[in-house]
Amino acid sequence: MRTNGRLLGAGLVGLGVAVATVATLGPLVLGVIRYRISPTSLNQVVGGNAAALCVVAPIAATVGVLAIREHPAAPVLALAPATFVVYTYVQLIVGNEYLRLPGNVERYFPLLLGVFLLGAAIMIKAWNSVPAADLPVASARVERVAGLLLLGIAAFVVVGLHLPTFLDAMRDSPQSEQYLTSPTAFWLVKLMDLGIVVPAAITVGAGVLRHRPWARKPMYALLGAYTLIGASVAGMAITMGIRRDPDASTATTIGSVLVATALAAVTGYVYRPLFSRAGSRSSPRR
Repeated sequence: MRTNGRLLGAGLVGLGVAVATVATLGPLVLGVIRYRISPTSLNQVVGGNAAALCVVAPIAATVGVLAIREHPAAPVLALAPATFVVYTYVQLIVGNEYLRLPGNVERYFPLLLGVFLLGAAIMIKAWNSVPAADLPVASARVERVAGLLLLGIAAFVVVGLHLPTFLDAMRDSPQSEQYLTSPTAFWLVKLMDLGIVVPAAITVGAGVLRHRPWARKPMYALLGAYTLIGASVAGMAITMGIRRDPDASTATTIGSVLVATALAAVTGYVYRPLFSRAGSRSSPRR
């Protein structure tokens, strides 16, 4: 178990370094990696890189240290940055207009692929290292708040983030700058959010509200991962607003910041028992 903890910890520290490296090499800092994307998508990458550099990378490294020290909460906490990387790096790799827009991102494919594989390996290792029976049983009130928040995330992603641009794309003459200039990234994000994020949030949220034991572990995983993704989405919206992007929306920015804040607050509250001695064993629901 100690060897496994050190292995998971080393992987998480390495993931934090790798995420920070990619963010630094990207358009946020050095501009060495030039993605083949439109200006609107570039603004989103800059905002996402800022969240990755300032939030995700430090969290991954910190959780890595906890894992090396054999903290029982480390495997649960590791699910958040690992899932974030898997989700984000699919978009960084696939969401480029490779044959149409200028850039050099393909030269860094081995780096991006390596970070993706490391994130996937950590996610699988962490998931298998968390027996559902060893997780603390949240109170009925905590489960209600967590379940409603997950359902709220699903509603916000569908109605707040994707429905307006989807309806625009269905028009004979779409107006969305991102769709017109980066259709690959546009539909990739639609597929991942509406095909993965929303169904997962609805399924687990409903399971948590019904106090289903199977929903306990994915509740922890999704709250942590969605908190980091929410910070990234908020960073994108803020960056687009600062840069006066044609697709920027004040309502979306406010909504993204509020959702990210709510996620961080609820996730921190739900995760608190993991840091107590009682957090490593089940306790009766009150």
